[in-house]
Amino acid sequence: MKPKKLVLGRGLDVLLPSGGPGDLKPKPELIAGGIYEVRIDRITPNPYQPRQSFDDDALNALARSIEDLGIIQPITVRAVANDRYEVIAGERRLRAARRAGLDKIPAFVRNASFEEMLELALVENVQRKELNPIEVALGYQRLIQECGLQQAQVARRVGKTRSTVTNFIRLLRLPPRIQLALRERKLSVGHARALLGLHNPQEQLQMFEEVQRKSLSVRQVEALIQQRSQRRKKPSKVNLPTRQDLQIREFEQSLRTRFGTKVKLKCDVSGKGKIELHYYSTEDLARMLELLLGR
Repeated sequence: MKPKKLVLGRGLDVLLPSGGPGDLKPKPELIAGGIYEVRIDRITPNPYQPRQSFDDDALNALARSIEDLGIIQPITVRAVANDRYEVIAGERRLRAARRAGLDKIPAFVRNASFEEMLELALVENVQRKELNPIEVALGYQRLIQECGLQQAQVARRVGKTRSTVTNFIRLLRLPPRIQLALRERKLSVGHARALLGLHNPQEQLQMFEEVQRKSLSVRQVEALIQQRSQRRKKPSKVNLPTRQDLQIREFEQSLRTRFGTKVKLKCDVSGKGKIELHYYSTEDLARMLELLLGR
């Protein structure tokens, strides 16, 4: 086997102090903000890691690359106790380094509170393309719920638009089976967003099965959902006239015939109301008054 390399890229190795924190056991204030060679057995995984699955083949490929070239980019950790560290960013590199047989790994050590560590870990991970859509959505949701951020603040931190953040979080409303398909990349985000047009989980699952069975495109799914929505639209309700309405219409017609003008009867449920007689000139008014007075 080739000798293990610990490579930081050209020029970066000069930033490492001789020995490193794993050997010198420096106080936290002396190592925060610097890059050191940290013993891998003194680093614990990130308890807030949003990535829930690591591709085994990809880890093996990275481990082989580390054996040949060493670590190109340091991981980021925080000091949690005397010479103990937690990963903030770079857990995939840490796992691959273990597989490659490294004893130490270059790490950028920084001070971070609980909230800062959670936020840094989530932001760093959701910016990576390797995360599946549900992991991204859960990362955004945790930034909101556990870090107290608004959607607009999350968007700024991860370099996305607010609508993008909103649309990812909406994916968490889908049934678990559909979320699993997103995790396994057996369903595209576009298809999943189209399924959100159906508000009933059972209908979403039925449409999902049809998508899988017929290999429907996103546009085909949207068209099917739109057709289904249009079929369900109920015709506007027609109010049938009541007996009182029919009587009022008869009275209006009798008065129109009598006065030869437009007549409107307004009546409430108690039977009280008013009569409106329309006239169009002084002579027309005089004519109707004569008819009212019986002259």
